[in-house]
Amino acid sequence: MNQENFLVVAALYKFVSLPDYNQLQAPLLNCCQLQDIKGTILLAPEGINGTIAGSRQGIDTVLAFLRHDSRFRDLEYKESYAELPPFERLKIRLKKEIVTLGIPEVNPNEKVGTYVTPQEWNDLISHPEVTVIDTRNDYEVTIGTFKGAENPQTQTFRDFPEYVEKHLDASKHKKVALFCTGGIRCEKASSYLLSQGFEEVYHLKGGILKYLEDVPQEESLWEGECFVFDERVAVSHGLKPGSHELCFCCGNPISDEDKSSSEYEAGISCPHCFHSLTPDKRKRQQEKWKQYQLTNSTNT
Repeated sequence: MNQENFLVVAALYKFVSLPDYNQLQAPLLNCCQLQDIKGTILLAPEGINGTIAGSRQGIDTVLAFLRHDSRFRDLEYKESYAELPPFERLKIRLKKEIVTLGIPEVNPNEKVGTYVTPQEWNDLISHPEVTVIDTRNDYEVTIGTFKGAENPQTQTFRDFPEYVEKHLDASKHKKVALFCTGGIRCEKASSYLLSQGFEEVYHLKGGILKYLEDVPQEESLWEGECFVFDERVAVSHGLKPGSHELCFCCGNPISDEDKSSSEYEAGISCPHCFHSLTPDKRKRQQEKWKQYQLTNSTNT
């Protein structure tokens, strides 16, 4: 792949105390606009989180701008490439949390689990005494996860504390390993588990994306593809674009197998939403799909 012809996609986050987070919005927005950067960045008292895309020079300029602030000097990010623009617009948003757990007193800036590098991850999760938990949402887990990992079947990250209360016990689960897409959810989840009395809590540094980037496929314990929150939908080993698409109706990732189902109709339904479509909703969806096709044919 000739990377010079592709857009750079940078996924970044850092938990760091930002009492002046609202004052960072305007200058960061201006910097991104000048470089024609698209994507979303969240700013909150607990830190920064975002995924942006643009030219090599543009991404480097924004990262240099951020790192000029001493609090972001060691900011790390995961880089991949996209042939087509993965985002349509730029958003710099102010939030209460950069990843919403709904428990403000959980602060990774004060207490966090043990970071585990991708190179060390296989040995950790292969240990029989380690409980491995995927902290992502159920629709993400269904298209890929680590071998032997538990799926909490959460609909949002806010559901994670309830899962812990019902299914985990600090006296029984002595060693817990957590992971997520880029590392942000599992890092905050590790802080939560420590606050609940769990003693040995580990989380994958850089998340699944860093693992897929660094660990050769022949050595990998990853099975399937990794859902990403942009137009690529999913990536595989080496961060190559995956095979999944999004259902136009419900937004769930769908595979080639899903599209061969009798419950799949392009733009109308997929196996995830077929049974929830009432006649009225189906009619509205058909009209929505018709308008979408008309708009796209006009633009092209």
